[in-house]
Amino acid sequence: MSKIRFAIAGCAGRMGRTLIEAVLQAEDAVLAAALEHPSSPLLGKDAGELVGTHCGVPIVSDVDTALAAADCLIDFTRPEGTLAHLAGCRRYGVHAVIGTTGFSIEQKAMIHNAARDIPILFSPNMSVGVNTVFKLLETAARILNQGYDVEIIEAHHRHKVDAPSGTALRMGEVVASALGRELADCAVYGREGHTGERPATQIGFATLRGGDIVGDHTALFAGTGERIEITHKAASRMPYAQGALRAARFMRDKKLGLFDMQDVLGLR
Repeated sequence: MSKIRFAIAGCAGRMGRTLIEAVLQAEDAVLAAALEHPSSPLLGKDAGELVGTHCGVPIVSDVDTALAAADCLIDFTRPEGTLAHLAGCRRYGVHAVIGTTGFSIEQKAMIHNAARDIPILFSPNMSVGVNTVFKLLETAARILNQGYDVEIIEAHHRHKVDAPSGTALRMGEVVASALGRELADCAVYGREGHTGERPATQIGFATLRGGDIVGDHTALFAGTGERIEITHKAASRMPYAQGALRAARFMRDKKLGLFDMQDVLGLR
């Protein structure tokens, strides 16, 4: 079986560099293209230099040039950039693995529409461990469906631009769905002042930002006399990169459709 040819968007970023490292280490993958924004001072340089090696792949800004050489794009950038790259994927029939977060409802609809033409793996977190947590939360919420208040706490590095994180929101969606609720109707994204007593149906979110925290997430079920906490802590970005490669392998024989990591891991 031939190797999967990957294009990495935002290759010079923290996640982009980790993805390049993972692709270069994988026996069944090859780095075909590395994308950066048009004003990047790194354009033209060898993408391998970002991880301390050489691979012969120059960093480019032209989406068409990058995607014409690729089988699959991995994108952990910003919503607007991801959607522009996704349009190119549709033109060239390139598969897309999207780990970008912070999409609006309208932007998510655009991703759903694109999946009519190409296979797309769209997940707020590619980590196998985090997706295991999602499944554990579904089970816990169904069991702890009376007498337990749910709070979700997340922490990330100072550079993260969206809050709560996509992973935290997905945790909330999983819990709400298991409890027969809509997250939009019961979520609270911060408390201040005289808030009154906490409604029993509320799902609260707390966001921490600082330093170089890769990503910590905890779902707290607080009952009378006991607390249950389900926590995932990432020590590096490599689990996200390895999950993205696993997602690409899962989609290899797919022609179109929208998938997530729960599909990849057989957790449906």
